[in-house]
Amino acid sequence: MSINIEVNDLGGAEEAVFAAWLKEVGDEVAEGEAIAEVMTDKVNVELFAPKAGTLATRTIDEEDPVELGQVIGTLTEA
Repeated sequence: MSINIEVNDLGGAEEAVFAAWLKEVGDEVAEGEAIAEVMTDKVNVELFAPKAGTLATRTIDEEDPVELGQVIGTLTEA
């Protein structure tokens, strides 16, 4: 089953830029594990895996703009 990874926190900011992936495609991740970072003009915010599984896709690159609710990749559920 495929699970969307969404931007669910921008640290209260309206705008953000994708900063970095902390995991590679094919990496196993635990539920709640940090898998990516976005940065606002004030803070960096970690994005966490919604479920345990394997990082299947990454649909965004560093320095791309992001918005709340945007899908940035998928996990294959463990």
